[in-house]
Amino acid sequence: MLSEFSSCEQQAQEILEKIHERNKQQRSGANYSKLNSAIRVQMKKFSRDLVTLRQGLSKASSAYHITQRELERRQNMLDNLASKEKQLNDASKNDQVTAPNERSNLFGNQGSAGFHDDPWATEESEETRGLGVSDIRQQQTRVMDEQDQGLDVLSTIIARQKQLGQAIGDEVDLQNELIDDIQGGVQKTDARLLKETRHVKIVDKKSANCGMIVVIVLLLIAIVVVACIPK
Repeated sequence: MLSEFSSCEQQAQEILEKIHERNKQQRSGANYSKLNSAIRVQMKKFSRDLVTLRQGLSKASSAYHITQRELERRQNMLDNLASKEKQLNDASKNDQVTAPNERSNLFGNQGSAGFHDDPWATEESEETRGLGVSDIRQQQTRVMDEQDQGLDVLSTIIARQKQLGQAIGDEVDLQNELIDDIQGGVQKTDARLLKETRHVKIVDKKSANCGMIVVIVLLLIAIVVVACIPK
């Protein structure tokens, strides 16, 4: 996504250069009309690309693919591009635009040609002072590619953590089901124990009643035997 920001920055620079070239031409000339048409086409594409960047940033934010700090940085870059879009629209209507300083624009410090100072820009470092414009562009592109790779790795790690969390959640659900099954078995066992306990009590009561009957029968037999013995 950072390469798309870089592409938009480059588009803005190209549009501004065309505006400057157009303003050198006579209004009635063929080159003026040709450049003017090309500027309008590029401005429309630039606006569409900004809309795409906004949508992509919104999706990345809602899906937590980037950190809050990175989100704020990209939002700042997007705001800067939106500001440049307005400035380009104003510049395209003004024939008195001066030539841009391409090297300064790489660092966002150029205030001429309709571009105001970029509050998010950085000062040129010692490492880039001896480099040409193309070398600086390549260096910036390489840095943004490395940042994209780092974000891709971070996104992969987050995706793995999400999968691990889902796997843990599935395992917890399975263990909960096993615990529910065990609880159900325990409840059934308790019910059977209570039932068997009642049966034992009933058997004990019947056994006690049978013993009393045996004692009574034996007493009756003894009485009869005693009565039958002659005196």
